[in-house]
Amino acid sequence: MNYGFIIDNRMCIGCHACTVACKSEHDVPIGVNRTHVKYIETGIFPNNSREFSVHRCNHCADAPCVEICPTTALYTRADGIVDFDNDRCIGCKSCMQACPYDALYIDPNTNTAAKCNYCAHRV
Repeated sequence: MNYGFIIDNRMCIGCHACTVACKSEHDVPIGVNRTHVKYIETGIFPNNSREFSVHRCNHCADAPCVEICPTTALYTRADGIVDFDNDRCIGCKSCMQACPYDALYIDPNTNTAAKCNYCAHRV
């Protein structure tokens, strides 16, 4: 069995509660995020609107970040979660370039890559 996220972006009001909860849960440093809320502006004033889209690691079935990582710091668990071994990472940023969702970042405290871990400790 593989896990999956379901995020109904139609319900998102752009409050960033998901971003704050993630930062709090994982002690994510200031200036970087594991969850991003993107604003999408449509229309022309006065007939314009704003929609929101929540982005994070999608834990891809054939994750390009896993394939490109030279140290196997990124790996796919048996349950489909793309996980990360901080001790193996050399901070080369290959995974950041490979990810189509811009879901990885360099942790300024460790100088290694970091990403959403699906709150695997809660699964």
